[in-house]
Amino acid sequence: MKKKHLIMAFALTAMAAACTPSGKQLASGIDLANLDSTYLPGTDFYMYATGGWQKLHPLTAEYSRFGSFDQLQEDNNERLRSLIDSVAAQENKKGSVEQKIADLYNSVMDSARLNSDGLADAYDFLACFHFEEEVVPPRDEDVRNWLENVWPRMQRQGVPGLFGMYIAADEKDAKNNIVTIVQGGLTLGQKDYYVDKDARSEEIRKAYREYIIDLCQHFSFSEPDYTQMAEDVLRIETRIAEASKSRTELRDPEDNYNKLTYKELKEQFPGIHWDGFFQLFGMNGVKEVCLGQPVAIHEVEKILKEETQESLRNIYLWHAMDMAASCIDDASRALSFNFYGKVMSGKEEDRPRWKRAVAAVEGGLGEALGQLYVAKYFPPEAKKRMEKLINNLQIALGERIDVQEWMSDETKKVAREKLDAFYVKVGYPDKWKDYSDLEIGESYLRNILAVGEWEIKDMIKTKFNKPVDRDEWYMTPQTVNAYYNPTTNEICFPAGILQPPFFDMQADDAFNYGAIGVVIGHEMTHGFDDNGSKYDKNGNLVTWWSEEDRKEFEERIQVMRAFHDSIEVMPGLHANGSLTLGENMADHGGLMVAFQAFKNATASNPLPVIDGFTPEQRFFLAYANVWGQNIRDEEIQKRVKGDPHQLGMWRVNGQMPHIDAWYDAFGITEADPMFVPKEKRVTIW
Repeated sequence: MKKKHLIMAFALTAMAAACTPSGKQLASGIDLANLDSTYLPGTDFYMYATGGWQKLHPLTAEYSRFGSFDQLQEDNNERLRSLIDSVAAQENKKGSVEQKIADLYNSVMDSARLNSDGLADAYDFLACFHFEEEVVPPRDEDVRNWLENVWPRMQRQGVPGLFGMYIAADEKDAKNNIVTIVQGGLTLGQKDYYVDKDARSEEIRKAYREYIIDLCQHFSFSEPDYTQMAEDVLRIETRIAEASKSRTELRDPEDNYNKLTYKELKEQFPGIHWDGFFQLFGMNGVKEVCLGQPVAIHEVEKILKEETQESLRNIYLWHAMDMAASCIDDASRALSFNFYGKVMSGKEEDRPRWKRAVAAVEGGLGEALGQLYVAKYFPPEAKKRMEKLINNLQIALGERIDVQEWMSDETKKVAREKLDAFYVKVGYPDKWKDYSDLEIGESYLRNILAVGEWEIKDMIKTKFNKPVDRDEWYMTPQTVNAYYNPTTNEICFPAGILQPPFFDMQADDAFNYGAIGVVIGHEMTHGFDDNGSKYDKNGNLVTWWSEEDRKEFEERIQVMRAFHDSIEVMPGLHANGSLTLGENMADHGGLMVAFQAFKNATASNPLPVIDGFTPEQRFFLAYANVWGQNIRDEEIQKRVKGDPHQLGMWRVNGQMPHIDAWYDAFGITEADPMFVPKEKRVTIW
């Protein structure tokens, strides 16, 4: 099941004095080894600030991209491994969360069992397809007799179907949840890979077909069955892709909101047996649904009517096999990694088994592991400090709103009300998930299926025909990230990201506001970007801007869109300014708001020059260092096609030319290649 998309990008915090309580001068926080003085700030600020870091952190075979986020995640993985090892080493009561953590971890680590019994586990799971006996219902038999039992059962255990279903906030009645139907069914994740005619997309389609055949052969398919499987999967998924919306089109919330009564759903989409579908999820009494992409769902109806029973069986069998491949024997895992890791991203080696085991516990028992994490690594006083610091950024954003000449007084008033209504979450949730009815055993695949089914049941139990729980967290406490959720108007900063290079207790305000401060501002300004600005303070998708303000706003964000469209990230490959617009706006807003908060915090106690850099210079160097990374060409191509975040280099070099304070800090003039005339700069915040 697909969870509702959240606007996210980074993390949190800042300090309020240049000295410790004892009067000791705080450090600059800038590691001079990260810099590369062979570059000039106005020529390539990204390489000037991070070139040294890139030399010190070359890509290993495990990574297609390695950056500051990944380094922090590596450190977190070691912490989590230590926590899990301590739990696994003790005698745990049967049914306790500690037993579940240990058993889930060990089910991944037990390579002997995976290689001896993994395929047998998969065959048991796939028995509903009559896999071993090859019993296929007559072609003229009603397709529904088979689909109505197998299809929802698969989705109930986390196997992708031909569309997605989840329960989340009704975007126009944000206090209440609604059943949501969305396009899906694409193993490659998005339509572009199926329909684009460029050489890279053709290469991926060819490799995908080979992967299907290779995995089928490993599962003991023979010719012509594996050839037929590949043909059926590619044909059906391409049909869905052609009817689906692109990642850019999916960014428009109004265009992806279609509310129907349950009766209207059945009348308008009669080709899907909705009663049977929902009953197998235990969802009796569906009243309304939000149907995101009607054209794609209509295409699913046509597929169910026009494709043969065997072809439909093959597409569902493939989705189940593909999901199982990474959870069984090493040979299946290798085939899966060869396609998703090597072909799609350019990785050379799979992650070591212990990292995969940690990730499995993270995915299945994330909040249980999070409780152990915060108890050891995030004291309550740290949470209180973060909440205070976030307040400083809220004040600064309010000041930025007040001085915008393009925004009318009435719109400013409503914008301030939305800002004041932000629901702030820091560190970890006040209440934790209850995993008592989740059963974990020895089989990795069975455990993953159990987790998938538990998550669906938990979603139905807590959300179906129920109001929205604003205290729910959409990230675990140990996550190295942050998010803004428009329907709850909340900003969330998990404990996992509250560490260097984002937040350093020993560094002064210049560093912390430039790093974590920008993260805070980034998430806050998501509430006012091209999408967030369409939701009011209560999280409802509703117009609250005047027509004149919206027109002025659109003209200004067009400058941002056009600037990033012009960026050539590789020879012949340009960035997508429309896809990355929201994140680019949030980066811009984060920089503007955090710099103002930094100046406010140090107005009465200016910071000194440290390590040869002024406080203003250190602010921008700290920001740039957050995005230091090395990345493979395959990963660049993948991210440009589908990631709403700009590449690390351009989160720096694409932003600095539009920040007046950066010009002042480094003395940038029209003689510098990065110079952009003032009248052509983005002027939003």
